Amino acid sequence: MKRLLWIVDSFVKINRKVLIFKANYTLMRLAIISDIHSNTDALLKVLSDAVESFVDEIICLGDVIGYGPEPNEAIHAINERDIPTVIGNHELGVVRKDYLKLLNPVAYQSLLINMDVLSEESWAFIKKLETSLVFYNSRFVHGFPPDSPTIYMFEPDEEGMCEAFGKYGERLCFTGHTHRLEFIEYDGNSVTCSHLSKGLTVLCRNKRYIINAGSVGQPRDGDKHAKYLIWDTKDDTIEVKYVPYDIDLVVNKIIISGLPEVNARRLV
Repeated sequence: MKRLLWIVDSFVKINRKVLIFKANYTLMRLAIISDIHSNTDALLKVLSDAVESFVDEIICLGDVIGYGPEPNEAIHAINERDIPTVIGNHELGVVRKDYLKLLNPVAYQSLLINMDVLSEESWAFIKKLETSLVFYNSRFVHGFPPDSPTIYMFEPDEEGMCEAFGKYGERLCFTGHTHRLEFIEYDGNSVTCSHLSKGLTVLCRNKRYIINAGSVGQPRDGDKHAKYLIWDTKDDTIEVKYVPYDIDLVVNKIIISGLPEVNARRLV
């Protein structure tokens, strides 16, 4: 029996063109990262912290590029670890020029600078990203479920949020895009929106959630640490991790890269 379980677990295939499947018997600690924005220094610290926190797997919610100075290095760090990743709105801007023109001026200029240095490996990575992933009875999307990389979590009203839960079947959905830690709790009739605090949050097993993972590379919640989540599937808890990194180093890289200075000011 043990060998059979090992064979099943070894048969896992990560394919971003289809839904990811893995044996549901697995209980694990899953790290969720989002909105890296070409901040490789923050990303590497988060990945190191995830390893030290004994996570079994890492999922990325998109926006690996944009705003920061090292898009290729950030993508390479994700690629070499074979981290499943969904498309963010900044990656969408790379593959869809009509959407690129809709970005605000700072995002637009930053993305143009990022695009100008993208390697073939990075282009290939971006072009194969899908809008959502589903596994462990959970959904992963950049913006808002079921599969939008552009809708912000705060845009739908209460009725729209309730309707969204009816468009997909998974109990949990992890999102990014806003760069803020928060979650929406749904009891089948109404929704409650709350801030996701540092440390552990215990989920209710009879409720459904949309959970925002904040940002690794450019948090906008008033705290400069890189942020990410750990979901413990056994204990059904969400842990918010705050990770320090060398912000001054990244600020200098941003300025040297010719990116808008506001991108540097947002980090400090």
